Amino acid sequence: QVQYVESGGGLVQPGGSLRLSCAASRSIFSIYVMGWYRQAPGKQRELVATITSGGTTNYADSVKGRFTISRDNAKNTLYLQMSSLKPEDTAVYYCNSISFPAAWGQGTQVTVSS
Repeated sequence: QVQYVESGGGLVQPGGSLRLSCAASRSIFSIYVMGWYRQAPGKQRELVATITSGGTTNYADSVKGRFTISRDNAKNTLYLQMSSLKPEDTAVYYCNSISFPAAWGQGTQVTVSS
């Protein structure tokens, strides 16, 4: 089974930027539709962005225009570039396959606060 390891989170001020990475353990990653999810305290996990193997992207309305999902299939890595961050973006961010979901990884904490 593929495993995913997220990284790149941290503490950032409102209006700031962060770039998250998700490393996949197997090259089969390249054929999967992939997604970034987030879970805020006391809330359900939500899907914020998806990308197909060919690079077609979709975003939740709450992040559209601020977040950009991308992938490097040669490196088995998924990215999420986040800009104009808001306090409501504070959450643990996870990646997973939409095509064949694997066990959830540890995620990476993003905290937006002044």
